[in-house]
Amino acid sequence: MPAEEKNLPGSDELFETAPCGLVVTTESGQILRANSTFATWTGFSLPELVGRRFQDLLTVGGRIFHQTHWAPLIRMQGSVAEVKMELRHRDGHIITMILNGVRREVEAGAVLEMALFTTTDRDKYERELLGARRAAEDILREKTIAENALLQAQTELSIAYEKAERRAQFAEQMVAIASHDLKNPLTAIKMATDMLARGERSAKENQLLGHINRSCERAQRMIADLLDFALARVGHGINIVRRSVDFHQVTAQSVSELRIAFPQAHLVHQHSGIGTANVDPDRLHQVVGNLVANSVAYGDVLQPITVTSVLEEIQATITVHNEGPAIPEPLLAVLFEPMTRGSEREDDVRSVGLGLFIVSEIAKAHGGTAQVTSSEGKGTSFSVTFPLTSSAFAEDRNVPQG
Repeated sequence: MPAEEKNLPGSDELFETAPCGLVVTTESGQILRANSTFATWTGFSLPELVGRRFQDLLTVGGRIFHQTHWAPLIRMQGSVAEVKMELRHRDGHIITMILNGVRREVEAGAVLEMALFTTTDRDKYERELLGARRAAEDILREKTIAENALLQAQTELSIAYEKAERRAQFAEQMVAIASHDLKNPLTAIKMATDMLARGERSAKENQLLGHINRSCERAQRMIADLLDFALARVGHGINIVRRSVDFHQVTAQSVSELRIAFPQAHLVHQHSGIGTANVDPDRLHQVVGNLVANSVAYGDVLQPITVTSVLEEIQATITVHNEGPAIPEPLLAVLFEPMTRGSEREDDVRSVGLGLFIVSEIAKAHGGTAQVTSSEGKGTSFSVTFPLTSSAFAEDRNVPQG
């Protein structure tokens, strides 16, 4: 006998200590032999098991299954594999086992040899697997519901956005039409007040005519802003017509006219550099006027408002500076958006919240930019830059306004 075989346990020891329950019964189910493993799992001693019917160890459901399923099956085909059944422990609790069995013919008749495995760990794993599957199905179901809800919300939002876009476009078109149609009656009113002012009038009448004239001018500024806004939003952008002009002279002329329009403010013009700039002079007047009006509305009119025109080799810049409280940081980022205001103060120089937006659009039409800086102690500065290089020139936008 080889030395390795001498070290192996005997067949009886292998039977008794096998890592599974081993049971031999007659064909009718009487236990002829069981190993210690099976005895330990069921709580019975070996003498208590020998002679007992295997079916008596099963639960009621297990007996029915034994009688109707696996006992006939093992007689017919000679073996069964992985049959799950429930046995009752000696203390009464249920043990689930997996049975593999064969039918063997011996001298004394047929015997059934069965190997049984407990399923405690397997059942735990199956329960955990089933729980994980249910959790995954719940997550998938919730995800599907959320995706459907998101898709529905996106669809509704898209429909609402399209409706809002159509309404906004219609409103802007109505603003453009109404603003255009208001120009003629306002012009007639202003001409009438100018003619009446030339005659002999009492002080009270002259005062009333002055109020009417200033109201007409304010209304005309508001209409001009609304028309430019409509062109920028629903048209082709603000139109410009460039020509070579004395940049400083145009700025100085604007400041001179604004001194009459805003007598309460002290306007100062400074300039540096020499030469001409290829810009739209009417739009340049508009930029200076809107920035000065903004400074008068929100700055400290007891302090000078400084308008600086600078000519450099590649760009021309207009800067309007005023003293007063700093603009809040969150507002700086949206100050050039339409309908944005620095405060809720009401006065005669206020417009409809479009002045800075139009300044920005005029700068864009020239290929330039509009910027603002503001801080306590240094005041607020608005700067508009007009590129002078040929590569920055865009085609003039001649959009009819009449």
